[in-house]
Amino acid sequence: MADVNEAADLEFADIPTTTLADVLGREKVMDIGIRPLWQPVPRIAGPAFTVRCPVGDNLMLHAAIHRAAPGSVIVVESGDLDHALAGGNVCAVARRRGVVGFVADGLIRDLGEVREMAFPVFARGVIPIPGGKKAVEPLNTEVRCGGVAVNAGDIVVADEEGVVAVPAQRAAEVMDAARAKLAKEAGESLDAWEEAHRIRIDKILRDQGFEG
Repeated sequence: MADVNEAADLEFADIPTTTLADVLGREKVMDIGIRPLWQPVPRIAGPAFTVRCPVGDNLMLHAAIHRAAPGSVIVVESGDLDHALAGGNVCAVARRRGVVGFVADGLIRDLGEVREMAFPVFARGVIPIPGGKKAVEPLNTEVRCGGVAVNAGDIVVADEEGVVAVPAQRAAEVMDAARAKLAKEAGESLDAWEEAHRIRIDKILRDQGFEG
């Protein structure tokens, strides 16, 4: 079963977040503050390993890098804009242990090191001030990151367009819908798209009483 799940996660890495957003809707798309901290960033996908860090504290993210399974995306609820959740060494250890990236509702530091090692981090920004290490919180509980509820095992997909959380129980359904959408788009010429688009837009305008 682990091999099947791993294969499914890798398949999601081939699906743009724009397509997933069309399938899932706004509720599962993180806000624009959660963005890649270096470019060009590769698309990442994997099951969420969820972490909650209170303001001013990063203990549980530091604990998580030793506990997350290879292939995981560590997703952090924090909201702290005054302290860094992690730095270069934490990212280096996570990368060495097979974590595919961080998605954090907060900040990191040592961005130059993180960029040089090409470790994908999607977060709100950087700050040089580290957080403390006192607050113990449970791991792999539901968190909110970028306004989106994320549970352990949900498939997180992140790229230069944004971050989407696919509920684990809907993964197969979402994958099928995303593939069908991509196949339809691949088989449609720009001329055909333009014609259908103009017909649709003109109808909306007429229905709203627009003349011109």
